[in-house]
Amino acid sequence: MREYLLTLCITAAVTYLLTGPVRKFAIVAGAMPEIRARDVHREPTPRLGGIAMFFGLCAGLLVADHLTNLHEVFETSNEPRALLSGAALIWLIGVLDDKFEIDALIKLGGQMIAAGVMVMQGLTILWLPIPGVGNVALTQWQGTLLTVALVVITINAVNFVDGLDGLAAGMVCIASAAFFLYAYRIWVSYGIEAAAPATLFAVILMGMCLGFLPHNMHPARIFMGDSGSMLIGLVLAAGAISITGQMDPDAMNLFSGSERETVHQMVPVYIPLLMPLTIIAIPAADLVLAIVRRTWRGQSPFAADRGHLHHRLLEVGHSHSRAVLIMYFWSALIGFGALSYSVNNASMWIVLSVVALSAIGLVLLLLPRFTPRTPRWAEGFVPPRYRRGRGAEGPAAEAMAPAASTPSVPAEQHHAPVRAGVSGVNGATAIGPRSRLLDRRKAGSSR
Repeated sequence: MREYLLTLCITAAVTYLLTGPVRKFAIVAGAMPEIRARDVHREPTPRLGGIAMFFGLCAGLLVADHLTNLHEVFETSNEPRALLSGAALIWLIGVLDDKFEIDALIKLGGQMIAAGVMVMQGLTILWLPIPGVGNVALTQWQGTLLTVALVVITINAVNFVDGLDGLAAGMVCIASAAFFLYAYRIWVSYGIEAAAPATLFAVILMGMCLGFLPHNMHPARIFMGDSGSMLIGLVLAAGAISITGQMDPDAMNLFSGSERETVHQMVPVYIPLLMPLTIIAIPAADLVLAIVRRTWRGQSPFAADRGHLHHRLLEVGHSHSRAVLIMYFWSALIGFGALSYSVNNASMWIVLSVVALSAIGLVLLLLPRFTPRTPRWAEGFVPPRYRRGRGAEGPAAEAMAPAASTPSVPAEQHHAPVRAGVSGVNGATAIGPRSRLLDRRKAGSSR
């Protein structure tokens, strides 16, 4: 565990220290696109944060290769080299897209090629444990197609959810933390060496996200861009592929005792089928809803809009930070809920805890719909918005008086694109008052 912590710290430190210089390089290189209708930030912000994350990945793999226990992963498996090859290719495609805005179909082709490169070097799904059937071996073509599909889906799911400051990096960090605990348990508790590469990938991914988050939290000074979102999506998919398709369930020696005991003991075998889905459950749901929404309107599935889950949270009335924290909460609930169930699936307390936390999450989602009012005697101690009838009195009303006397400005003028290079550009983002209906019409939404 100490060597994993060292790898985590080195990866996070390298990513954190390089993000500042990368931000300056992105400004000089002009990787600061104009504000689009679907964006929530109000000033041009540099991209290319994936450069720092990629070098953090390289530093993590390099350190792990020189550690005593983790060095065995590189000797017994070619998966770390396969990951580095695919990551380098997808990272280059992302850097080009952050700078030149390449076509979506070209990016899709690059994602499939990166997945193919990993398959050629041995990082592929060899078999699947199917409940009620057993361990099913896949042919070479079946394993290749399934691996490429999982990589492409995960990359685009993470890319789609990257719409708010710190959202994608935080959600992937939470998912990789749950995945690390699961893979580490499989390796240590059951002594299966095939789970070691996935454990290493998960801890490096955590370091990449933790090192980048301080620069990316609201208000963000730099975005990871496609070079970062596609990179962490590929690393996340690589870990899921490694532990799902490379690990032999028969090595866990769970087939003993009565039939009922065997069913309970087989849960850790079936969890690899669910764990990759749970860790990207929210991004994958956002991806599916976006494709259905756009094709229903007759648009391309790759057309951008403001209908993603995080956009919906903003429209409900949540602030930027609260929307991000709610997405964090649901990611942690799904990922760690599945992890807890794999450890002790016979405990009813785990199920009840997940149900109770889900209810809390639903209340948090609907919180802006409720406007609590304070009693008259306590109105002097709360903000004006919680007062019954005197919310506009006092200093707040005086502060709003000059604004009321100024001539009105059309909403279109408020949302005019801001070009990179204008004065006041500092990389910060904020959400100010805006016409949500107008934004959605401009982004091609019918609501």
